[in-house]
Amino acid sequence: MSAMAATPDPTAASAIDGVRVVALRRIPDERGTIYHMLRRTDEHFVEFGEIYFTTVYRGIVKGWHRHRLMTLNYACIAGRVKLVLYDDRADSPTRGTLMERFLGPDDYSLVVIPPEIWTGFKGLTDEAIVANCATHPHDPSNTERIDPFGGAIPYDWAVRNH
Repeated sequence: MSAMAATPDPTAASAIDGVRVVALRRIPDERGTIYHMLRRTDEHFVEFGEIYFTTVYRGIVKGWHRHRLMTLNYACIAGRVKLVLYDDRADSPTRGTLMERFLGPDDYSLVVIPPEIWTGFKGLTDEAIVANCATHPHDPSNTERIDPFGGAIPYDWAVRNH
């Protein structure tokens, strides 16, 4: 999917086993906009650990990282990012699969990322804000990080002209 694509199909299946993409609601009026993200009554809600927001600048890559226990719930609430996931779980039917999703004004979605999935994202606007409602408080001892340009994951972060 390119960054300029039409509104994505909210029912589209995920390329990686266990990853869910859920279309989110925006409710605009003359006062501003409400951005829905996650409710405890949502069928994809697991539990609450912490919520945080991270900014990323144009062209900067944050990744690769994976969490042993934590499920991530990502939504891009301002700007645009390219989210990339990689599945190298030994017992996964989608082992070796990469998934790319452009989140932002064209695709306001929640991406539910189970434990053990490699995650990274790249800023595509001057500044983007990604919200994460995680199932566990962050614990560095349960997180693994590798260089996004080191070649361990078969992904090239450069701009591609499709």
